[in-house]
Amino acid sequence: SMNLEQVDKIMSKFEKQFEDLDVQSSTIEGAMGQAMTLSTPQGQVDSLIMEVATENHLEVTDQLMGLDPVSSAPVVETPSASGRKVAEEDDLSKRLAQLRG
Repeated sequence: SMNLEQVDKIMSKFEKQFEDLDVQSSTIEGAMGQAMTLSTPQGQVDSLIMEVATENHLEVTDQLMGLDPVSSAPVVETPSASGRKVAEEDDLSKRLAQLRG
């Protein structure tokens, strides 16, 4: 039978190896994710999104046009664009009320 010190050493070594493996896995996953993101042409991604949206009767064109292609962050809206968005939401609210009523 092993004594407690040996068990403790083995467990500590196991935990360290497990943590090292976790760090390595995270690093590899991050690198692979970046490589895949950079290797996929933006045009193909956009056309696939549009195809799926068309098949499911979704409107995503305005949302896609509002993204910065480099960072995928929303582009800051101008006041006129913001006003259009509010008007569109009001129109949708009216249509919903008509459907319910």
